[in-house]
Amino acid sequence: MANLQIRNIPDTLYERLRRHARENNSTMRAVALTAIERELARWEWQKRLAQRPETDLGVDAAALLKKERSRRDNEIG
Repeated sequence: MANLQIRNIPDTLYERLRRHARENNSTMRAVALTAIERELARWEWQKRLAQRPETDLGVDAAALLKKERSRRDNEIG
């Protein structure tokens, strides 16, 4: 298993990490690994999303929402 050393972490970030670990009965290592994994998963998801072809539904979503909200408001009174 590889090791990663991070130098010069801002004090405020370090304290946030320490506090989060303590409040969740965890270790700073576990919190840091979870945060890294979550960020990489988000980055990979955005990358996959950007590669998908655009879909044209033939309808302006904003106009459709405005129409439906207006209809709903008229029903409610």
